[in-house]
Amino acid sequence: MSASDPRSFWEDVYQTRRATSSGQPSAALVRVASGLTPGRALDLGSSNGDDVIWLAQQGWQALGVDISETACNRARQQAEALGLDGRARFEARDLSRGLPEGRFDLVTAFFLQSPVDLARNTILHAGADRVAPGGHLLVLAHAAPPPWASDDMKARAHEMPTVQSELDAIGYTPRQWIQMQAEIVHREGRGPDGTTAQLQDTFVLLQRRAD
Repeated sequence: MSASDPRSFWEDVYQTRRATSSGQPSAALVRVASGLTPGRALDLGSSNGDDVIWLAQQGWQALGVDISETACNRARQQAEALGLDGRARFEARDLSRGLPEGRFDLVTAFFLQSPVDLARNTILHAGADRVAPGGHLLVLAHAAPPPWASDDMKARAHEMPTVQSELDAIGYTPRQWIQMQAEIVHREGRGPDGTTAQLQDTFVLLQRRAD
């Protein structure tokens, strides 16, 4: 496989640059899911599994999907060590080729962005289709490069999602969805040299209408 092949690229990332887990869930997930009744959850691009494990600890039946088998194995081992292997499950899958079957009460996608080929819009649309009536879809993405980004990333800043492009990718219509939040949000980030800056993210939270 070539270096630009998504599976081999992300395998290398998780074997080298992301070889450890923070052990902490996304702040946005905690804020949103803490107010929801636990049910079935699907995390698209689950990385080392921190969000899925946190959901399982809150009573959810949570499934994480990532293209990297290394990341999924690491997440499975952590879930097993915590006694959550029945509630927190992980599946290595190329999401561009299809998502797990079934309906979910919460579907999440956090920073599902890639420097190599990724059918992101297709994946988000398919993820939206998996949301059960009354369920929620939460999508968080980088909206602008950080100050410490490479020149190549800065040159591709126009490719980063906007709130409207996220809604378009999802296939949002007021008839099907309640728009709970859709905006640019800011958070503090820290660069490789310790520099801090305010970063911009797109934040989209929708609820599928039950009728």
